[in-house]
Amino acid sequence: MEERLQKIIAQSGYTSRRKAEELITKGKVSVNGKVVRELGTKVKPSDEILVEGNIISNEPKEYYLLNKPRETISSASDDLGRKTIVDIIETNARIFPVGRLDYDTTGLILLTNDGDLTNILTHPNSRVPKTYLAKLDKVITMEHFFSIKNGLEIEGRKVGVSHIKIKKKDEKKGTCFVELTITEGRNHIIKKLFAKLGYDVTKLTRTHYAFLDLSSLLSGEYRTLTKREIVELYKYEEVGRHDRKNRKNGSSRSRNRLS
Repeated sequence: MEERLQKIIAQSGYTSRRKAEELITKGKVSVNGKVVRELGTKVKPSDEILVEGNIISNEPKEYYLLNKPRETISSASDDLGRKTIVDIIETNARIFPVGRLDYDTTGLILLTNDGDLTNILTHPNSRVPKTYLAKLDKVITMEHFFSIKNGLEIEGRKVGVSHIKIKKKDEKKGTCFVELTITEGRNHIIKKLFAKLGYDVTKLTRTHYAFLDLSSLLSGEYRTLTKREIVELYKYEEVGRHDRKNRKNGSSRSRNRLS
């Protein structure tokens, strides 16, 4: 089955589709040894594609949902030789994680060799909801609970929490579990959120990503995504497009009011 060249480059994870189009028009892409400058050129799975001298994979796409165990790296490789989440998946495809979870954070993470979908899901405008369960070193006060719920500023930007709930608390042990949902993906953002109020997160698990959950998967177990799930995840492209349009219209209205 033939596919458009820029789509194959984007799906490989090398760059975005728009950037792929730029590289094609600049003569940075070749197919079977011949430079291609025409957008919309279609290629077959057997074709050899080079982008800036790098071979691009045209292999079938694979999609996995993993319950990430502790002390594994959310990357395709690690310079220190530590175990990565890619090592867990039994496949010959060159897959990579969609976003990341910290070394000691467990829970739901997606892996794929579909760079196009990865770019969609990790783009800030897509606003993919991610739900976490955090174990704190002490019981959270209601004042701090509502501070988080109303939006706490971290590093100059407010963290929007669409859902927060105290799932369990133990006054004797001085611990509690708090569930919260956010749509951004800044590094260590959950830990920073609680740390600002004086709490240590002793355990952190991502339980949901978009509409997906861990279901019965144990730590270290994984499954492939269904076709319906993949289609639903691709719908976040439209969410991101709609968000960008609203932001653009909002900026235009602001400029009109100032003029």
